[in-house]
Amino acid sequence: MTPTPPALLHLLWLASPALPVGGFSYSEGLEAAVDAGVVTDETSAGDWLLNQLALVQARAELPVAAGAHAAALALDGERLAALNAWVLQTRETAESLQQVQQMGRSLVVWMQSLLPGSPVLPLLQALSPAPTWPVVMGAVAAARQAPLEAALQAIAFGWAENLMQAAVRCVPLGQTAGQRLLARLVHAIPEAVAQALAQPEPLAFAPLLGIHGARHETQYSRLFRS
Repeated sequence: MTPTPPALLHLLWLASPALPVGGFSYSEGLEAAVDAGVVTDETSAGDWLLNQLALVQARAELPVAAGAHAAALALDGERLAALNAWVLQTRETAESLQQVQQMGRSLVVWMQSLLPGSPVLPLLQALSPAPTWPVVMGAVAAARQAPLEAALQAIAFGWAENLMQAAVRCVPLGQTAGQRLLARLVHAIPEAVAQALAQPEPLAFAPLLGIHGARHETQYSRLFRS
């Protein structure tokens, strides 16, 4: 039997919803879309998340992670800082800003315990006011010797699984419906990754998501932090 490559195991680890970064507590605007009646069932939840995959993950988050992956391999702290600043400057709501910083910090803490000697770690720790989630994810994948395309696929799948679980809780959906929703997202992930790899710089433009995210901050009843 051929042993499983360590890089693959590391990617499965990074994509796991059990990673202790608190991703389960965010819906990234989905809960506000449910409250507004935009998302009401399995089909509309899938449509919403597919749009988010195409407009946010493929054009912004994954290109940032790809840039951070390259910068980490080159130990380029200036490039990591520039990508981190872009993420901070393009968050449209207080909740989305809180999310990328909290999850980024948590992933750096995880890295401190498991990769304490990595030369990438001090570069991430130096990011101010906080390391952000897509930057840290790309850098950690590089530090764990994961190939870029596979790393982006793992990052996208981790996002998809977290948001599927958010949909199950807040739409609400049954577990089987959630798996069908996840299947739709998985089918679209390769194209999203290909788009991210072909895009030289990240692009932030998802106005409806920003509107719903802002509304969530004053929503009367909430399960999630975004």
